[in-house]
Amino acid sequence: MKTAAALLLAASFLTGTAAMAATTDDVKWINACVKDNKGGASDAVILKYCTCMNNKMDNNETQSITQWEKTHVAERRAYDKESGWK
Repeated sequence: MKTAAALLLAASFLTGTAAMAATTDDVKWINACVKDNKGGASDAVILKYCTCMNNKMDNNETQSITQWEKTHVAERRAYDKESGWK
């Protein structure tokens, strides 16, 4: 749990005001995305990617970030690049 809190704190520095506006629900989805992608890149890159994807999604979305990215390939590719993943 401390790791998740540290990652969220890091996100606030990496993503500026977008992370500051994160709700408890956003944190839940971002943390699940980080867990799903663990080991795919550095923790900072994964966090930035997951935060970007979460911010792109509609607030009423019911899919996880991992599910959503599979059907939104253009967005995933853009955030791969923006986060430094690829």
